[in-house]
Amino acid sequence: MSEDLNDVRRALTIVFRGAEELARPDVERAFSFDMEWVAPHEAEEVVNALVAAGWLEEQKQHLQVALDLGDVSVPFGWFPRPTRLLHPVLAIGAQEEKDTEDTSSDGRLQPSSTSPSSQTPMRVNATLSDDPRARLTSRVAKFISRQSGLALEELERRADRKIKAFHLITPWMAYALVAREQGLVMDDIAKALEVA
Repeated sequence: MSEDLNDVRRALTIVFRGAEELARPDVERAFSFDMEWVAPHEAEEVVNALVAAGWLEEQKQHLQVALDLGDVSVPFGWFPRPTRLLHPVLAIGAQEEKDTEDTSSDGRLQPSSTSPSSQTPMRVNATLSDDPRARLTSRVAKFISRQSGLALEELERRADRKIKAFHLITPWMAYALVAREQGLVMDDIAKALEVA
């Protein structure tokens, strides 16, 4: 069995040990904070990728392993490659609908142009977050871009760097930090982020 498959099987065995199903936030927390396999801002992307590849099934915000993992041995000190979790191989026996998605020659799932995982981490977080300000992120980004004179792509690159550095900040907060660096009046940014 390939190491790509083994890494996913071992990771799921550890995360789901003794549990039939877990709440989605608990699984994300296990991948990031508990095991420290991926950064906190990547944990949601890992779970989405594992669901898309047929390893996990989601029902009402609870996740369960979609197939029998078999006998899995985890060597002492084992650590998965984060890329194998972020871009997992298709699960053996995954649903037929997965065949309609593009896969590369090594069996890795290739995101379609409309897939959330093809978006930057910022756009994914903005669309999937429960934070009401997340809906305002693109509007705030355009406002900051106009006011600062930075191109939207450059602004996004700088905000991505903030997220990677701080891990636990939201995209709108990252944009606000970039705006502060650019010397913009923060009262205007705060008003743009007001939620009724």
